[in-house]
Amino acid sequence: MANTSNSLGFGVKPVTVTQLAGLNTLGISMARIDYAPWGINPPHTHPRATEILTVLEGSLEVGFVTSNIENRHISKVLHKGDVFVFPVNLVHYQRNVANTNAVAIVALSSQNPGVIPIANVVFGSNPDISNDVLAKAFQTSDDVISNIRFNF
Repeated sequence: MANTSNSLGFGVKPVTVTQLAGLNTLGISMARIDYAPWGINPPHTHPRATEILTVLEGSLEVGFVTSNIENRHISKVLHKGDVFVFPVNLVHYQRNVANTNAVAIVALSSQNPGVIPIANVVFGSNPDISNDVLAKAFQTSDDVISNIRFNF
């Protein structure tokens, strides 16, 4: 079981080429994701892999956003035994929609899928993306960006 005692209420136990060298060149990896009640795996992408998720316990809202120009949000609530596919490199997320723990297993079509957590990348980069760039991109003020960045 992965640790879910963080502010997002989720934890991941990956098995990629980093953890298991024998996966090198095989084009596959997996992970177990544990969710506390109402925990989320926040919006992220896998730049080198399509992901297929199977719910083992609980219920999850899952979703992804299609690519520009449409930017269509596709989501669904999954229950134990349900399966969902997230296409390669599209922004996606999962959220536990119950007061009980949830567990999912994911398979990825790469031994090194990578993960790009959107909020961490935008607000936690090193060095920082300047506040004025982010304020303009998100159509808000520098103060709002500073407050968000403080959490990262």
